Amino acid sequence: MSDIVNGLGRAGAYGALGLVLLILGIVLIDVLTPGKLGRQIWEHRNRNAALLLSSALLGIGGIVFTSIWTTYENFGKGLVSTAAFGLLGLAMMAVAFLVVDLITPGRLGATLVDPEPHPAVWVTASCNIAVSAIVSASIA
Repeated sequence: MSDIVNGLGRAGAYGALGLVLLILGIVLIDVLTPGKLGRQIWEHRNRNAALLLSSALLGIGGIVFTSIWTTYENFGKGLVSTAAFGLLGLAMMAVAFLVVDLITPGRLGATLVDPEPHPAVWVTASCNIAVSAIVSASIA
């Protein structure tokens, strides 16, 4: 019975850490794009903004999953490792966003929240998933 309670405690801690990293992902996308992200998605039903945010959340979720799956025997070390790789993934996604913005015409953030569908959102979303795959592969 104590192993179940111990497992629940670990799952709760990893779950809380994962939620914090997901929230940081939302904040990151909100900072990188003009306007309020919540308003863009829920009030204006902006599919570009929704796809961009979804790709970041899936990417961070993938990093957290991989980090937990391959975690250290030591719970504390595993928790710190998961936090570190999650933060690294967020930082790398931000850098990738800024690089794509630098090498493409116009302002990427404004393009990605434009109400009209734009192919740039697919490129940026793919970049988020690719960055998370790279970080995830480096964990294993």
